[in-house]
Amino acid sequence: MRKKDAKIVVIGGGTGSFALLSALKNHTNNLTALVNMADDGGSTGLLVEELGVLPPGDIRQCLVALSNAPEEVRELFSYRFPRGTLRGHSFGNLFLSAVEKMTRNFNDAVRLAGDVLQIQGRVVPITLDRCELVCKVGRKKVKGQYKISQTAFPTGTRPELFFKKKAQLNPEAKDVIASADMVVIAPGFLYASLAPALLVEGVAEALQNSRAKIVYVCNLVNKPNHTRDYSVHDYVQEIERFTRKNLIDYVLYNTDTPSEQWLKRYALDEEFPVRIDKAEFKIARYDAIGGKFLSHAHQTRNRNDKFIKRSLIRHDGELVAKALLKLL
Repeated sequence: MRKKDAKIVVIGGGTGSFALLSALKNHTNNLTALVNMADDGGSTGLLVEELGVLPPGDIRQCLVALSNAPEEVRELFSYRFPRGTLRGHSFGNLFLSAVEKMTRNFNDAVRLAGDVLQIQGRVVPITLDRCELVCKVGRKKVKGQYKISQTAFPTGTRPELFFKKKAQLNPEAKDVIASADMVVIAPGFLYASLAPALLVEGVAEALQNSRAKIVYVCNLVNKPNHTRDYSVHDYVQEIERFTRKNLIDYVLYNTDTPSEQWLKRYALDEEFPVRIDKAEFKIARYDAIGGKFLSHAHQTRNRNDKFIKRSLIRHDGELVAKALLKLL
């Protein structure tokens, strides 16, 4: 099998998958993004609440990542209105929601946006059901992905996560997983982005039955409210708690060190790099592969994207993509 023909599937949210998808599209002719559909914050949350549509935000980001359209078109889909009644709304979110309302089919909206953006690959919602994420920590219950992302868990807590109503795996997503050569679980917000994708009914079974190699690209930095002091192995354990034990075949983790300036800025928010405990790797069933996967490129902010906090410590998508291709 030529690597260009390899069927690679990336599971995750929007921001966490962006760099990885942007790089992988240049290395394979068969790339699919399976996207979490529990987002209910910001522009997406307002559209879901007011129009009754499925959440477009993470889908939009994955479409832009795979786009081969001119830069102006990509920027158009990321453009956020700076003022007025549309303040904070992304044009791409409005486009997807408008087509969904017109056709009454979210898949049609995603396909049409993909045509406009000339995407290399496919973007598929992991479920087409409305799914409200619920988190239970002790006696406390929090509803909604955004509220969960803002909730502080007691240190060492492993929250119980589930959907208020069952969400079924999109049949198209099931077929994609079944035929994949590699499934990559992208870095992302563990309890608010990755878990909602993995908890969809049918995902764990589909991954278990797939012949694909299952690879997890570990996060770079811990979230103080959710994953304080987590190690690489802690992330793997949680992913397998939401799916199946011994599901992961390979884990890619970063060994590079961010600049002192960036580390100090993150420390102000009590965010520190994910711990690397090699003793845990020795007893793990998966293969842990370390590498210098950190981007040292100058980070610029989209001038239109005034309402989203961008990370400085991020993966170099090209370096991660090359490491993934070696596993094929």
